[in-house]
Amino acid sequence: MPAMPPELKPEISFEVREVGTVTSVREFIVKAADMPSVINGQIVEFDGGLRGMVMGFTEKDVQILILGPKARIRAGDKVYSSAKALQLPVGEAFRGRIVNALAEPVDGKGPVSAAEYYSVFRDAPSLMDRKSVERTLESGTRIVDAIMPLAKGQRQLIVGDRQTGKTTLAIDAILNQREQGVICIYCSIGKSYSSLMKIVDLFRERQVFDYGLIVSGTASTSVGEQYLAPYTACTLGEYFMYHGCDVLVVLDDLTRHAWVYRQISLLLDRAPGREAYPGDIFYTHSQLMERAAQLSDAYGGGSMTFLPIVETLQGDATGYIPTNLVSMTDGQIYFSSALFNRGMRPAIDVGLSVSRIGNRAQWPAMKEPSRSMRIDYVQYKELLQMTQLRTTELSKEAERKLRHGQVIAELLVQDKYSPVPMEHQVVDLYALNREMLDALSPAEIRRFKIDFYAKIGEWFPNLSKILRENKVLVDEAIANLEESMMYYSQQG
Repeated sequence: MPAMPPELKPEISFEVREVGTVTSVREFIVKAADMPSVINGQIVEFDGGLRGMVMGFTEKDVQILILGPKARIRAGDKVYSSAKALQLPVGEAFRGRIVNALAEPVDGKGPVSAAEYYSVFRDAPSLMDRKSVERTLESGTRIVDAIMPLAKGQRQLIVGDRQTGKTTLAIDAILNQREQGVICIYCSIGKSYSSLMKIVDLFRERQVFDYGLIVSGTASTSVGEQYLAPYTACTLGEYFMYHGCDVLVVLDDLTRHAWVYRQISLLLDRAPGREAYPGDIFYTHSQLMERAAQLSDAYGGGSMTFLPIVETLQGDATGYIPTNLVSMTDGQIYFSSALFNRGMRPAIDVGLSVSRIGNRAQWPAMKEPSRSMRIDYVQYKELLQMTQLRTTELSKEAERKLRHGQVIAELLVQDKYSPVPMEHQVVDLYALNREMLDALSPAEIRRFKIDFYAKIGEWFPNLSKILRENKVLVDEAIANLEESMMYYSQQG
């Protein structure tokens, strides 16, 4: 029989897999024996196709975190090593989709084609791969953009009690990125399914899926998926960042992620530390936070900005997880229950909130008018408390500060899901700085915030374009603003 030509010989491929045996199943942690060669972070597969990830070792067993429902695994089942770490598909096709923590679509729109595969626990960009932040991330929230501005590549913590508006602020930032060229990723960690669906409906209504995607790690999913969800969102964002895009990732929220990691660690028999959290919880979150970056031009100049959310209990910002995250981020936005209950929206405590690096990237047109706003607002709050206990008349200077503080407070009030363009904010701050608003009543200020910018668009249609292109109050812009204030005042 003649030999088969080389080009017709069938290719033979084989894979060497280590086979172990499940010895015990405890909640979502499996112990398996006879697997001496596996390493931490490696993916294994159970009978039936369910996957797991190696999380630790004992003297005899391998400890595996189940990435899915645990009901199908029993002692005596076989488990197979895949000889590779956890990698997830990434690519442009994920834009506009809803995926789970394994990057599998859960929106009923069919499979997603992968452009590449990235390791979930890849290293953060090195110092030489980065450059200084220098571009503004426009949040659309007046108090943030004026007093604690954000920069692309920054990590800004959002902290406060539950139901005080933390998620609303992050969603407003996502809504404001429409037509800004920023890819937005919202990651739900341990939240209820109904809460996620409200956000999905809002994203569909506002066409957010044109430039964004959602990673779902809701409370109804397995503990393993909730643990992986923020890493998955980060991995998907890194694909866009390394392809020269700007990315905004909202992690909602890392308190629940810490709870999940605590459950995993206790079941792995790791020694509990403060508040029963494992000793490496700081490393776990800092490893994630470090992956936010502004890349250098040699790597495409893309950026990834993080808005992690963390929940406090009764306003206690000194808890273990909040203080950890404050120390590893570039600033924090603190939400106050007291301000929320008094009707302040957004309920941000200016005295406790700060952005440590965002001022470098703030528009010069915003920087000058807002330079004294923080101290004026804080002084107003202190003076307001003092005057509530006084019966004597105030000095004219104190009355002026009170009045100016009331104007600032009214100007900063903002409805949810109503982000304000940066040009609009510049106009409002300029009018505030020129003391145009000090003579107006609260109702007149609310009307001013709506009417004045609309009228400027009629009187000087090019003003918004001038502000957007220059980001500085050039002479032409100042002249237009002065004339606009005169016209508005004459109209009464």
